Amino acid sequence: MPYEIKGLNEECGVFGVFGATKASQLTYFGLHSLQHRGQEGAGIVSSNGKKLMRFRNRGLLAEVFANENNLNSLVGDIAIGHVRYGTSGNNTLENVQPFFFHFRDGDVALAHNGNLTNSETLKEQLEEEGAIFQSTSDTEILIHLIRQKKGMDFVSALKQSLNEVHGGFAFLLLRENRLYAALDPNGFRPLSIGQLDNGAYVVASETCALDTVGARFVRDVQPGELITIDETGLHIDSYTQETQLTLCSMEFIYFSRPDSIIHGVTVHNARKKMGRLLAHQAPVDVDMVVGVPNSSLSAASGYAEESGHPYEMGLIKNQYVARTFIQPTKQLRERGVKMKLSAVRGVVEGKRVAVVDDSIVRGTTSRQIVRLLREAGAKEVHMLIASPPLRFPCFYGIDISTRSELIAANHTIPEIRELIGADSLSFLSLPNLIKAINLPEGTEEPNGGLCVAYFDGKYPTPLYDYRAGYLDSLKKQQEREVAANESLSASRG
Repeated sequence: MPYEIKGLNEECGVFGVFGATKASQLTYFGLHSLQHRGQEGAGIVSSNGKKLMRFRNRGLLAEVFANENNLNSLVGDIAIGHVRYGTSGNNTLENVQPFFFHFRDGDVALAHNGNLTNSETLKEQLEEEGAIFQSTSDTEILIHLIRQKKGMDFVSALKQSLNEVHGGFAFLLLRENRLYAALDPNGFRPLSIGQLDNGAYVVASETCALDTVGARFVRDVQPGELITIDETGLHIDSYTQETQLTLCSMEFIYFSRPDSIIHGVTVHNARKKMGRLLAHQAPVDVDMVVGVPNSSLSAASGYAEESGHPYEMGLIKNQYVARTFIQPTKQLRERGVKMKLSAVRGVVEGKRVAVVDDSIVRGTTSRQIVRLLREAGAKEVHMLIASPPLRFPCFYGIDISTRSELIAANHTIPEIRELIGADSLSFLSLPNLIKAINLPEGTEEPNGGLCVAYFDGKYPTPLYDYRAGYLDSLKKQQEREVAANESLSASRG
């Protein structure tokens, strides 16, 4: 199997509603608050109880539904929606969700956040058995598996199919008169349920979307659960008992909005504690602390408060530029950083500046930040990262699929400091990251109920289609690291 299955990696947002007048409009507002999770495409499917209707397109949500007639045409009191981030080469209409399938016994719509680790194997098997795929996304696999189960009712076929797909997934499925939500056995991706004052139910990737539409939080979907919402209410079921919470730690570090609450932990509070712990772990003698907008501001404020250094607005973000980490090419990422950030000369000129950022992935943004601050007259620039070094790829739904993309996988911390041009560079330790997040539901789980494989390389599930190529890549990387260390020791000797 190929190691770099780039086209299947996604980090997206899903939203669903059951029992609300003009459900598609409510879904639009919910998706708007999830726009940070994907900017390449958006779509909504609604149901009036008899048939499903869909509109989708490439672009931002507001662009996709710029013509209000497109939204108004989606009538009914049930709907699901999706905002998509996909990788280079796959930004096509066919891959924009929700997917929509016509069958003689009823239509089905499907939206997905995550990545399946056995998708290539399943796709080959299904195609050999006659399945025809409409897209290059792994999302479509679930529907083909369901249709393969002859003689089963829909829920039984869905349960069996959910046990056949592996990896990270949060699925929303819509039929004419009911809504389903399913989470993988490890709960890699967040998924929450809320309720409106009129009794209508809402399901969303983040609780910030519940707040936007005025829904009261009810519960988080738990690993291995299958939720059914119909005219009789909310029904909680499980498709497997083999579960273990390993929630993606990057949700707290980078992806989720600071006002979201995941498994009882407010993202802002977790990030602020990361900054506080980093202040004890990596103190620096500076004149001010500056946060990198927007996902690092919470950690920066925690660092400043704990260290006693003043917090200043030394970097300004253009709010109308998309996030650079999820830009699909290096050229676009570098251009995006220049468009996105600017240094405030009147604040940083002649000063020793501590810059707090959430992570270093490829090093592009950090290098540009240091350069911007030096060009604005900063005397010293110290980079403080509120997460451990990202050394290993993610296979559960984040666009990092090879070690070659990760600067920390190929360079030591002193080398990274030199490459980005900073006066010093420090990372939060893994134990402090786990301590900062402190999941209430993860106290009995390894790593506090978090997936931290990006930092330590210990994956909580088999890698299936990725395994052979990944292990080969890891072996070669380890050989290079040993050779580099031997060379360094020889030069010192």
